[in-house]
Amino acid sequence: MRESSIVVRPESPDSPNYTAAARLQAAGLQSAIELFVDAAGAVPIPRYPQPIVIADYGASTGHNALLPVAAAITALRRRTRKEHPILVAHTDVPDNDFTALFQTLTDDPDSYLYKDAAVFCSAVGRSFYQQLLPSQSVSLGWSSWAIHWLSKTPVPVPDHILPALSDDDRTRAACERQAAQDWQEFIAFRGRELVGDGRLVVLTMGVDEAGRPGLLPLVDILYGALTQLVGSGLISAEELRAMAIPIVGRGEKDFAAPFAPKDRFEGLSIEQVEVFDAEDRYFQQFTVDNDANALGAKWASFLRASVFGCLTAALSGGHDDPRATELCDRLERSIATQVAAAPARTPMPLAKVVLRKHPRTRD
Repeated sequence: MRESSIVVRPESPDSPNYTAAARLQAAGLQSAIELFVDAAGAVPIPRYPQPIVIADYGASTGHNALLPVAAAITALRRRTRKEHPILVAHTDVPDNDFTALFQTLTDDPDSYLYKDAAVFCSAVGRSFYQQLLPSQSVSLGWSSWAIHWLSKTPVPVPDHILPALSDDDRTRAACERQAAQDWQEFIAFRGRELVGDGRLVVLTMGVDEAGRPGLLPLVDILYGALTQLVGSGLISAEELRAMAIPIVGRGEKDFAAPFAPKDRFEGLSIEQVEVFDAEDRYFQQFTVDNDANALGAKWASFLRASVFGCLTAALSGGHDDPRATELCDRLERSIATQVAAAPARTPMPLAKVVLRKHPRTRD
């Protein structure tokens, strides 16, 4: 059984499924991009030739940052000379596939890299739960679909794979405490890195009015498929108990908690926070083409890309276990079949947060 303190990550970023999922996420970012463009119009411009630094926290393959960063650069160029350097720093954990990241930046038609000769890119292979860039150096920060991953699984999830679906109160409470600590750590270090009047825009998983994160029907289907694979002998009951998807959604109160009672934390304040129900693009397409099989296949591929890596990590042989591919293939087929048999819109509460760094402010 894997240790509960191991940090688990989604499927390898070089997977075609991962790229497809990243593109789905990027396609749903328009409202957050608008906030990022507004932020680019408000942040201070450092004196030439000091570069304007944009940080992408939780970059993965880079797809979720292409459109936002390109839009921000366009907004900044309205305020700068064309030769003023802009440096984009993409950050992720050390085991991220940075080769795939730079291939995205080089080859993707949406890449910002070759549209402006004075734009440069770099990468930092460290967790964003620590300081990554020099203090007072970042003008604009961006993070999407990243901060809802816990830094670690604080306790085993004994009766499900998602903390929110556990019937154990202590398990849910421990994961919620970990999420609160992670959010505080994340913004504390961003408070150090941002320049005065710098901005950070975050898009992450929210919760609905009952406090539940999104995708719950799909995760229930996934857990049911796993229990069937225990029955078939592909995986053991012990391996299933070790499997967890360490994701926790947050509500407005969760985002605001570190800022009480002075509305400031590490020189930061919340300019805007909004939890909203995002569009299920797959179901929207189903209402047009009535293709239930395509709906099931898309959601199954999305889950494989996003969370199956967490499950294979719990196999006795880890990701390299000889059963890993068969496990993923059978889970994907099962999910696709079940979703196709009962097409329905999947709830996806998301949250948008804009933080501002106040110059020379003491907490």
